[in-house]
Amino acid sequence: MVTVFKQLGLIGCGLMGGSFALAMKKAGLVKQVVGYSKSPSTTLRARQRGVIDTEAKSALQACAGSDLILLAVPVAATGAMLKTIREFVRPDVLTMDVGSTKQDVVDAAAKALGWNAQYFVPAHPIAGKEKAGVDAADAQLYRDARVVLTPTEATSVDKLRQAQQLWEALGGRVSVMTPAEHDAAMAAVSHLPHMVAFAYMNGLLGQPEAARLLSLAGPGFRDFTRIAGGDPHLWRDVLLANRSEVAGQLRQLVLALQDFQRVLHAEDAEALEKLITRASDARAQWKPGA
Repeated sequence: MVTVFKQLGLIGCGLMGGSFALAMKKAGLVKQVVGYSKSPSTTLRARQRGVIDTEAKSALQACAGSDLILLAVPVAATGAMLKTIREFVRPDVLTMDVGSTKQDVVDAAAKALGWNAQYFVPAHPIAGKEKAGVDAADAQLYRDARVVLTPTEATSVDKLRQAQQLWEALGGRVSVMTPAEHDAAMAAVSHLPHMVAFAYMNGLLGQPEAARLLSLAGPGFRDFTRIAGGDPHLWRDVLLANRSEVAGQLRQLVLALQDFQRVLHAEDAEALEKLITRASDARAQWKPGA
């Protein structure tokens, strides 16, 4: 049976946190939402949009009286925030995050919370939009999205079960894996693609005719570079936090690019077509979440 929470203490009222609050309200799973953001204007806008019911002046104020706490802050800020609210991370409260890297988060939780780290459930809902911020918050954001929970050996089984039931009630498709498994997978299918998009854009912008080239860009360019519009601060933190796994995936990409470079240099049409066909067939057969 899914718990109906008395109060959600929301720390970070942007896209991810705001969407969670709206989804909780729509599902009837929370009676009140108290929100805090580093920027008071964000908290104000969240209340105006109905994302939160009450504006908190501090993270501690948002947590006071809450039986559910969600940290929707940059991954680099998670450790400091957990240290700030550590008195509220306890057996009668479900505390989660939504960060897109997990090993750094669980390490920070262990350091900041000590024994009470068992009541913290690391979570990563794999969802998002091109636009960030509270105005982009959407109650449907997590419906049919894959949500990865990354408990450690110390994580409370009851809290893990409670978190799983909650995300499923919001329409998420929940998977459980270790933090290391999560970070390795995300490096391959999320973090590296973003870095490649950033690098491609920078490579294009570094050319003298960049403006003219961009004026000729069409749907292929639009689709390939969409994720290059991601939030710079967020992706700086993600790539640094998962740098070892991203570097490993980057080496695989370099090898694949070298294959293309070799067959182009050799003008080997057959080998080139095989490389393209392999990728094309795999992409055609791929289905989200399969």
